[in-house]
Amino acid sequence: MNLETRQKINGAMPRNCRAGLGFRSVQDLSTAELLAAAGGGDSQAWNQLVERYERLVWSVVRSFRLDEAASADVAQTVWLRLVEHCDRIRNPDGLASWLATTTRHEAIRTSKMQRRQTPTDFEFDVEDTTAVGFDELLVDSEDRATLVVAFRQLPEDSQQLLRLLTTDPPLDYETIAEIIGRPIGSIGPTRARCLDRLRTLMAAAERRDGPGD
Repeated sequence: MNLETRQKINGAMPRNCRAGLGFRSVQDLSTAELLAAAGGGDSQAWNQLVERYERLVWSVVRSFRLDEAASADVAQTVWLRLVEHCDRIRNPDGLASWLATTTRHEAIRTSKMQRRQTPTDFEFDVEDTTAVGFDELLVDSEDRATLVVAFRQLPEDSQQLLRLLTTDPPLDYETIAEIIGRPIGSIGPTRARCLDRLRTLMAAAERRDGPGD
């Protein structure tokens, strides 16, 4: 989150409780405690919420065809929405789902304004491939570039699904199903097919680049 966005959000926060949390580290607080403190205007708690969930918001934003400026606007709007609602979220443990759904709604609204409603051909960050399925793919391959090349050969909807399955913190299948507009029961089988296809593409790439070529 850039400085301008932080300033706008800090300006929207209540000003009655800008002090810190005493001797207790914000890193040790639960999401519910952070939301309560941020709702009271505690900037330290707010910054910790952003640190925990910023990558998640951007993962969802990048799954839509938006330019850099529009993507930044969507992310900023999502955080402003959280400022407005952080003291009214009934299920703090579901904050990841709330953020993902809010990001999706804002991204779709912005996409319609730009007349772009197709999932983006986003850049695949191999450093984010922390899900078990991706780790398994890397066991027999030391070349991460092979994974990236294979990933980009997948259909766009498969790329979007795999990106959403590797968010940090992770999203549940119900939230992912809502974001991509598919039945929740299809997520697991579709994930398996996507990973199988990715393995096939990686194997083909490794054969092409292997000794004797």
